[in-house]
This record gives sequence, structure tokens and C-alpha cells, in this order.
Amino acid sequence: MVVKNVRKEDIDEIFRLYNIASNYQKSKKTVVVWPDFDREMVSQEIAEHRQFKLLIDDEIACIWAITFSDAQIWEKRNEDPAIYIHRIATNPKFRGHNFVGAIVDWAKDYANVHTKQFIRLDTIGENTRLINHYCNCGFDFLGMFDLPNVDELPPHYKEGPVCLFEIDLAKK
Repeated sequence: MVVKNVRKEDIDEIFRLYNIASNYQKSKKTVVVWPDFDREMVSQEIAEHRQFKLLIDDEIACIWAITFSDAQIWEKRNEDPAIYIHRIATNPKFRGHNFVGAIVDWAKDYANVHTKQFIRLDTIGENTRLINHYCNCGFDFLGMFDLPNVDELPPHYKEGPVCLFEIDLAKK
């Protein structure tokens, strides 16, 4: 397994994996299903080197994006030095490999290099299986919160409370 930045040539594969993830969410009848994400937003993340891919035998097995600021979701906590992980999507050919655990290992190194104390992520709705999975991967579950303003967030944030997770590297 190797982690690399996504290249602009990978954008069709990213959207294929997003579509597969959305269809998987629908098939599992999850509370919230990912919307169609904005191609320009993803292109910007690629240009800013904030989209990553995990490769197995030169094939994209998993993708995710990061940011260093997520004020609408994390509000006052956004002032903390953190990286925020978004939109983890797995190639179905590689499902069941616990890529979240691999992403956590990568994120710990990445956070240390960029002097960040926290690794954070969120999900929408009360998906107890996913909550338990993130906790098993080392995240602390901080609870479920109603966001006061979701106007500038992707539409699925309007569908329910947000579940917040973090790893505090100063405690680990």
C-alpha cells in the first residue's frame, strides 16, 4: 500500500468511487446518502494537494480529502491545530481492508509533519455501525450535534445531526 496525492487525471475515478459509495449507502438504507459532489470543488482540492489516494498494485483502492479548516462544522474547535478528513470512498474491489485504519496511520504522520495536534472527521446521522468503526480505528466519538448554519456545506449536511470524531495526538 502506498499513499499519493491524487492527480487531475484521476478525477473520473474519484467520481466513479463517489457514485459507488452513494449507491452503497442507498442499498444499506443509511439515513444520509452522499449527494453529487461539485467537480470544481474536487478539482480545487486536487490543485491544492488535498486529495489523496491509497494504491494497491498501482490501482486506486481508496480516496479521501483533507482540509486544515472546517469552521462551519467544528465551530469554536476549528481554532485548534487540526487536519479534517472528508469523503473516504473505497473501491469495492478492496472493501474490507480497514482503510480507515491505514488513513489514520497516514494522518498521524501527516499531522506531525504539519504540526497539527488533532485528526478529525465527521459523518451525518446516527449510523451506529460507522460510529463504532471510527472508534475502533482510534477516534474518540465526541457526540452528535445540530449545526446552526449549513448553507455553505454540501446538501447532505441538511439531513441530520453531525457526528464528530477526533484523535488528539497529544494524548496518544
